[in-house]
Amino acid sequence: MMKRKSLSLIALAGTLVLFVAFIAADLNGKWVGQLSIPDGSSIDVTYNFKVDGNKLTGTGSSPAGDVNIDNGKIDGDKFSFSVNVNGQDFPQTGKLYADSCGLDVDFGGTKVHMRLIRAK
Repeated sequence: MMKRKSLSLIALAGTLVLFVAFIAADLNGKWVGQLSIPDGSSIDVTYNFKVDGNKLTGTGSSPAGDVNIDNGKIDGDKFSFSVNVNGQDFPQTGKLYADSCGLDVDFGGTKVHMRLIRAK
């Protein structure tokens, strides 16, 4: 009986590890969205995410140019990173869903939410 419980717990733990790895791996690639910035205008954005374990790197692009993703971390279906634009850091936190990502961008205390979808 005790052996069966132990095997069940080990199987459950293994399944959770594989599930977390699958979610993190699924963030890899190109994602697009539209960001409504605090002044009321909108800009098209593209993120190219690269996942390595729980580390997130890559680039972000907009009509203003490209920026590197810094301090990227992944924890299950949640992720965070920052980008530096003209010397100012913009922290971003997100959550991965089956068909999209929700992303909150911090503009110096004002958070703006956007939805990203995988580019085709």
